[in-house]
Amino acid sequence: MSFSETEEQIALREAVAALVTKYGHQYFTDCARQGRKTDELWNEAGRLGFIGVNLPEEYGGGGAGMYELAIVMEEMAAGGSGLLMMVVSPAICGNIIARFGTDEQKQRWIPGLADGSITMAFGITEPDAGSNSHQITTTARRDGDEWILNGRKVFISGVDQAQAVLIVSRTEDAKTGRLKPALFIVPTDAPGFEYQVIDMEMVNPEKQFTLFLDDVRLPSDALVGSEDAALSQLFAGLNPERIMASASAVGMGRYALDRAVEYANDRTVWKTPIGAHQAIAHPLAQGKIELEMAKLMMQKAATLYDAGDDWGAAVPANMAKYAAGEATAKIVDQAIQTLGGNGLTMEYGLAAMLPLSRLTRIAPVSREMILNFVAQTSLGLPKSY
Repeated sequence: MSFSETEEQIALREAVAALVTKYGHQYFTDCARQGRKTDELWNEAGRLGFIGVNLPEEYGGGGAGMYELAIVMEEMAAGGSGLLMMVVSPAICGNIIARFGTDEQKQRWIPGLADGSITMAFGITEPDAGSNSHQITTTARRDGDEWILNGRKVFISGVDQAQAVLIVSRTEDAKTGRLKPALFIVPTDAPGFEYQVIDMEMVNPEKQFTLFLDDVRLPSDALVGSEDAALSQLFAGLNPERIMASASAVGMGRYALDRAVEYANDRTVWKTPIGAHQAIAHPLAQGKIELEMAKLMMQKAATLYDAGDDWGAAVPANMAKYAAGEATAKIVDQAIQTLGGNGLTMEYGLAAMLPLSRLTRIAPVSREMILNFVAQTSLGLPKSY
C-alpha cells in the first residue's frame, strides 16, 4: 500500500472538491430546511462520472474501486454537502449487484446507478434486530416461479428518492440459526410495499423511513445471487458501507475543523488571534490527528477490499468507521466551542452538524457492535450476544 495517491486519484479529489464548491453547505442546509432534495448536485455528480466511479466500465461505471468512491464521498462531505445516498446506492447496492447479479440484472440496474439516474436504497435494519443482522425476520417464500416477501424494516435511508430497495431477508425455511441472507430488488411501487417517514431531529435532505412488506410478490429475477448465500455476499455490501460511512465522517470532520481554524485565525481578542492560545489550538490539533488516523484505516480497508480480500477488509473497515465517528463527533463539538456563541448561529452552519456528527457513532452500525466485532475477531474473545 502506497501512502501517496496516484495522479488520477489526486485529480479526482480536486475535481470533486471543485464541484461541491459550487454548492456548499448552505445549499445542503437550504435543501433540508425547504424540504427539497439535493437533485442538482446529485445529477451533476452523476453526469461527471463521480457517483459510479467504482462500478464496472462495461456497464457504464468508472471502472475504479472503493478507494476512489471514498474519495468522492470524503470530498463531498468536506465541502459541506455529504450525500448519504452515495453510501447506499453505488457503494452497497452497486457493489452487490456487480459482484453477484446476473448479466441481465447488471444491464438493468448498474448503468443507472452509475450515472445517478437510478437510486437504490438498502433495507437491512429491523425494529427487533437492530444492528444484529443475525436476528432478521423478514422472510421470502417461493410461490411457483415467484417470491413473496413479508417483513418490516426501520431507519432505511432515502426511500422517497429511490426507484428500488435492495432488501435483506431470509428464506422461509431459514428463520433461525446462522443468517443465510437472501437479497431481493424490490421496486418502490410494488403492490404491498409501503413506507412511512420517521421524524428525525436532523437537518438533512435525505430522510429515514419504516418499510412495510405485506405479501410483496416478486419475479424470480428479483433475487440477487444465491437464495442460500454465504455471509460473503452480504459483506460485499457491508464493507463498502463501513468504508463510505468513514469517508463521510472524515469529510464532515474536515469541514468543521476548517471552519474552526478559519475562525481561530481571524478572531482577535486583546490583540491576539484566539488560535494562539493552547486551550484553542491543542484540541483542534488533536482533532486533526484523530481524523488523519481514521482516514488511514479507511484507506487500508478500501485498498484491501479493492484487492478482493473481503474478510481482510472487514476488521479495518469497522475500525475505520469507529475511529471516524469518534473523531468527528468530537471535532464538531470542539469547532462549536471554538466559535463560542457564533457556533450556534445559522450563519456559521456548525450547530446543524451536531446531530449528524452524533449519528456517525450510531449508524450504519453502532460503536458497541463494532467493539463486539473487534473483540471477537481480533482478540478472540467469546461472543456476548
